[in-house]
Amino acid sequence: MVKLTFPRELRLLTPASFGYVFQEPLRAGSPYITILARNNQLAYPRLGFAIAKKQLKRAHDRNRIKRLAREFYRLNQYQLPKMDFVLMVRTAVIGLDNQQVIELLGQLCHRIKRTSLLMEQKV
Repeated sequence: MVKLTFPRELRLLTPASFGYVFQEPLRAGSPYITILARNNQLAYPRLGFAIAKKQLKRAHDRNRIKRLAREFYRLNQYQLPKMDFVLMVRTAVIGLDNQQVIELLGQLCHRIKRTSLLMEQKV
């Protein structure tokens, strides 16, 4: 049975984990959101957030984006490649409604997955 949960082990928590992703990431970006990803040695994908107060000043805006991203990840975790993902946003994301944010996350994750498959084929 498939469990659609988001337990602690599916999160990037330590600075070392974030540093690993920032070293040599695959990037997928838009004017609103950028996703960095890097292959991990685990059997599941993990998600982390790098949402700066400089970009989204109000806590409720940052929390809304994180809540939507966690929900998207929770529902799609079995379709994602075994990678560590870091989500970053720009100020313009405030103008998007919830459905647009979810669709944009889907497009960016699809781009990461496609790029990952192309890189595996080259090796």
